[in-house]
Amino acid sequence: MTQTAEDLAAQNGQPKMSLATTAARRLTTTTKTVPQMQGITSRWLLRVLPWVQVSGGIYRVNRRLVFTVGDGQITFLQNGGQAQVVPHELRELALLRDFEDEEVLAALAERFVQQEFEPGEAILEAGQSADQICLIVHGKVNKVVPGKYDEPTVQEVLADGDHISYPGVRRTQDTWPFTARAATRCIVLMLSEQAFEEVADQAPTLRAQIERFVSGPDRPQNQFGEAGVEVASAHRQEDEVPGTYVDYDRAPREYELTVAQTVLRVHTRVADLFNDPMNQTEQQLRLTIQALRERQEHEMVNNPEIGLLHNAAFPQRVHSRTGPPTPDDFDELLSVVWKNPGFFFAHPRTIAAFARECNRRGLYPTPVEVDGHTVPAWRGIPLLPCNKIPITDRATSSVMLMRVGEDDRGVVGLHQAGIPDEYEPSLSVRFMRMDEKGIISYLVTIYYSAAVLVPDALGVLEDVQIGLHD
Repeated sequence: MTQTAEDLAAQNGQPKMSLATTAARRLTTTTKTVPQMQGITSRWLLRVLPWVQVSGGIYRVNRRLVFTVGDGQITFLQNGGQAQVVPHELRELALLRDFEDEEVLAALAERFVQQEFEPGEAILEAGQSADQICLIVHGKVNKVVPGKYDEPTVQEVLADGDHISYPGVRRTQDTWPFTARAATRCIVLMLSEQAFEEVADQAPTLRAQIERFVSGPDRPQNQFGEAGVEVASAHRQEDEVPGTYVDYDRAPREYELTVAQTVLRVHTRVADLFNDPMNQTEQQLRLTIQALRERQEHEMVNNPEIGLLHNAAFPQRVHSRTGPPTPDDFDELLSVVWKNPGFFFAHPRTIAAFARECNRRGLYPTPVEVDGHTVPAWRGIPLLPCNKIPITDRATSSVMLMRVGEDDRGVVGLHQAGIPDEYEPSLSVRFMRMDEKGIISYLVTIYYSAAVLVPDALGVLEDVQIGLHD
């Protein structure tokens, strides 16, 4: 028990000369704060995203027709030290895109052979016959090409789930134009052209699929896989001008507003008697809404359907070259979101790891101001904290870079303002009932979603190491 100065004076035999503070406090009114909550964060993602009104609850993203090239990541099954590709995942290969014969896919999956490579070993050699399909189960692989002056240059970094397919099926290239070299210990699955052709010789459906792939789409494509638009330029006065049209995606994606809800319960006795100086119902509602907003941001980052980490296109995902998030990695991320990039988002610990790498190189990026706050930046682009980006048990995380806004074909938030019993835009507080125990129930609901209008509006730097290292 804590003793006051008056108690100590009485113990020392000194007479009390004035009213003790412990007694005086009984006549005073304390100054109180509103209830505090440690789980409230800055929620920068919700603050900087432009919000689009979705009056019908559905947001359809219309795009130009794109001929999908099969560039997604592949999933594997692992049994102890052995890995096996999931048969239908082979449809992520450009050659097998939309191929439906499950028996043939299973036959191909069975013929993959597992191989392991140590750091520095060549998996595929430039100049050698391009007669393999290589699936990366685990590890990092550098695609190395000869530079202008014959020095080796890392063209791309591949990692878990990526693949390298042999181009020989189109008979346009018989040798590898690059060397695939293991940057870490790697486990890969290899399928030789001979094994592939053995299956094709016994499967007419696969042979027909190869012929469709070789013939290619009916219309020319641009570098993004969109149906080409024929345009003449620098032609002479009487040259024929080509005719054209812009084709649309026949199955555009539709984003339905998702929901987060909870039931707030307040006893009538509390609501009636304990409202001075603060309204109990309002304080309960304030903290409940804060928790819902935190969940909203979490879902907009991590939800498998609408989460931005899951909706980044596979060509828009890059891997760290060395492990930690370096300035080089951030520049690589800028190379895939280079059209008016708006904001970086990273976990606070990832930002700290990036700052360490900058300090190591003697770089001190100039901070910028966003919404009245001074925040870190790289190349003048704000680097905003978002603790909803997960950190794995191996101390790795991700960094997002996005362009925002409808006018810039970027990332937008979706909501519907003006709903019944609205308390904040797209958030309603609806009275439900009062039960026989005198407890009032309110249904608190928030509707939201997020949409990526075109793939190059969002890029993700994956699996960066944020732990301290020597």
